[in-house]
Amino acid sequence: MSLLDTGALLLSAVLAAGLGALIGLERQWRMRTAGMRTNALVSLGAALFVILGAQALPGETADPTRVAAQVVSGIGFLGAGVILREGLNIRGLTTAATLWCAAAVGSLAGAGMPLLAIGGGLLVAATNVLLRPLSTALNRRLRNGVQGESSEDGADVVSTQDFVLEATTSEKSEQRVRALLLQAATHPQLTLRSVRVRPGKHAEVQVRAEVTVDDLEHVAVIERAISRVGTDPKVIGSRWWAVEASD
Repeated sequence: MSLLDTGALLLSAVLAAGLGALIGLERQWRMRTAGMRTNALVSLGAALFVILGAQALPGETADPTRVAAQVVSGIGFLGAGVILREGLNIRGLTTAATLWCAAAVGSLAGAGMPLLAIGGGLLVAATNVLLRPLSTALNRRLRNGVQGESSEDGADVVSTQDFVLEATTSEKSEQRVRALLLQAATHPQLTLRSVRVRPGKHAEVQVRAEVTVDDLEHVAVIERAISRVGTDPKVIGSRWWAVEASD
């Protein structure tokens, strides 16, 4: 293999890593489990495996598609781990699908199709960024339609709203505060959507629960719920806020 060929293959690998990081940027911004580094590594790894498949058996016997098929199988295990890691959070499906697409983009780059890889990477990033507000608005409209319908005589339509309950605690007390937050979110007027933990400062963590209120008249339930959590001595701070449709 000439030095020129090696340089071209390395450029393909760099392109795969860069596109993977671009795809993961949106996931990191949303504070999901798999962010820039994970997606970049998935895309880079897929590219390297495809390059290996093409270079190990040069000539007519080379078949990178076989390696790409194995990459797809391997990403299936990684994606399943992401979904299990997020537990109640159904957004793990989007993160797993993003990892899968990052592997596809990396495979294209490794197979020597840079334009398709760039186009695919941009499409994946645009799908996550542009379709999210539409999906959120559609889900909210569907929930409104199920939980309350306007009648012909002008009866009020039940309006739902998503809220985030957040409690800050030490790393040692994470499980205790998580249980408190889950208990507080268990209410007839609340629907639990997700529970996440993100690192804070000085060995602290922030436990967040996203809930949906089935009627804006029941917003006081949110206030009482977070107040109960805040009275626990292990809770350093607590707050709540409404989730905008564009989040």
